[in-house]
Amino acid sequence: MIEPTLAQLEERIVQLPLDEQLRLIERVTQHIRERLQEQKILDSQLAAMAADPEIQAELNRINQES
Repeated sequence: MIEPTLAQLEERIVQLPLDEQLRLIERVTQHIRERLQEQKILDSQLAAMAADPEIQAELNRINQES
């Protein structure tokens, strides 16, 4: 089920002229690509941290204290 806000947004979008709908889709697509790239970078950084021996040792110390 579409939330009321999304339904209202969709209703307004379909009322736009076709060229503006296309421009909006392109902008949203670009925004999504940028966010996906940022997420990939963050995931990569987190994976590197998880593999870091110093961080693993610190996590082991924390777990032993629990």
